[in-house]
Amino acid sequence: MKETAAAVEIKTKRFALLPKVINGGIAGIVGITCVFPLDLVKTRLQNQSVGPNGEKLYKSMLDCFRKTYRADGFLGMYRGSAVTVLFVTPEKAVKLVANDFFRHKFATKNGKLPVTHQMAAGALAGMFQISVTTPMELLKIQLQDTRKQSVKSKTIEKPSATKIALELLRKKGIFGQYKGIGATACRDIFFSIIYFPLFATLNQFGPRKSNRSNDAAFFVSFASGCAAGSLAALSVTPFDVVKTRLQILNRAEGEIQYNGIIDCMRKTLRYEAPTAFFKGGLCRMMVIAPLFGIVQMVYFFSVAENLFGI
Repeated sequence: MKETAAAVEIKTKRFALLPKVINGGIAGIVGITCVFPLDLVKTRLQNQSVGPNGEKLYKSMLDCFRKTYRADGFLGMYRGSAVTVLFVTPEKAVKLVANDFFRHKFATKNGKLPVTHQMAAGALAGMFQISVTTPMELLKIQLQDTRKQSVKSKTIEKPSATKIALELLRKKGIFGQYKGIGATACRDIFFSIIYFPLFATLNQFGPRKSNRSNDAAFFVSFASGCAAGSLAALSVTPFDVVKTRLQILNRAEGEIQYNGIIDCMRKTLRYEAPTAFFKGGLCRMMVIAPLFGIVQMVYFFSVAENLFGI
């Protein structure tokens, strides 16, 4: 009985909350800075509508990237990044730390963590995450979607995050910042259920940091994050498409309006095709794979632990 109590005490001491929060924040900032231009392209591809004669503003991911760069320049590829960086520190910290915390709590007395427990920890991490993710992405999408979704229209609007946030607060109150939270919850919870157990499994393979360490070498964590992230991202792309469409606040005249998740799914199927739910899917995989590879790699660098001497 004493041995069990001692094991529990050691286990509790090993979970240092503050360093993990700092590591999560640093990892998120580094990751999002590297992949943000791809995320901007993904958002514009997912939200563009097909014209009455089948015309599209963007023919492909490369075409969208080229047109955006030509119109807005290098800095334009980072439109909305300030909002993302502002929120990404708590968002990634919440996601990574919550998963670690619940994995820590759900572990059995002998230190084992069944797959069902890993999935439960991931689901709870996703639930906690949406409190930060939803307002962050709502603002980010308005800033990214500056070009009217019409081939003929050349109008470009450049609203500020502050203006959008204040307008939402004035019209709909604090709950206006959480438009699309249902679709965001579906996306992030299912993503975490798939991603974290798969990452943990893949991360067990490959070389360790040292002969005395159980931690994987940094390139193993990077590769595991990329692989798990790409599969999880593709799996939840339909929810991401619905979320993106629901969070667009100002639509051009004649564009379809959506009233909730079911309405958006029904109208997408009716006016487009099942493949519409995977618009930007490849681009999303190209965003999420390196993002989570970088995030996991930086997270396991244990920068905060080194700073605090832990």
